[in-house]
Amino acid sequence: MALFDAVRWTTRGLIAGTCRPTVIGLENVPKDGPFIVAPNHLSFFDSVIVQALMPRPVAFFAKAEYFTTGGIKGKVMKSFFESVGSIPVERGEQAASVQALRTLLDILEAGKGIGIYPEGTRSRDGILYRGRTGVGWLALTTGAPVIPVGLIGTENLQPAGEKGFKPGHFTMKVGKPLYFEKTGPDHSLPARRQVTDRIMDAIAQLSGQERSTSYNQSKSVD
Repeated sequence: MALFDAVRWTTRGLIAGTCRPTVIGLENVPKDGPFIVAPNHLSFFDSVIVQALMPRPVAFFAKAEYFTTGGIKGKVMKSFFESVGSIPVERGEQAASVQALRTLLDILEAGKGIGIYPEGTRSRDGILYRGRTGVGWLALTTGAPVIPVGLIGTENLQPAGEKGFKPGHFTMKVGKPLYFEKTGPDHSLPARRQVTDRIMDAIAQLSGQERSTSYNQSKSVD
């Protein structure tokens, strides 16, 4: 936890100094107990931003290659992602898979926070895509409150086709918690769909994005 706090504060300071973000609604994050952060997804840096700016630790998935790359760069990446509580996931494995969701379930049952992108992967065109129902499954199975998050402008931190970090202003809006009845894992697909759609509606209100009724078909895990 000491390492996490040190990395979080350092990253938060860098983000504040270089991007001067507008952050709204941090008071909506529960002070204790499990919670699910559900943001839209526009940039490689979204997870880092949420993990740094949230008042409590939030565990996100990260590509397994970030933990296995060799050399000094690889060691730095591995140290960073481990320190912020990222969970390695193999390329091509969807965040909504049973095995991945079980990992998140264990974290929630320990009273901690997790982050999951309902869209499944990064939006390359700025459109908010239909939510996959993994987030609904987690919400109904655990009863943990869902914190919708709208990220605005983070796609400019790494424009399409470019590498590295381009400092720029962005906004993070944290919505009020959404509460759903705890049903355990035995619930209907329509119930899961309904919960997911409600979460996506809340994200859309925060982000102001154009919406699509289709899923984002990218096969990469961002």
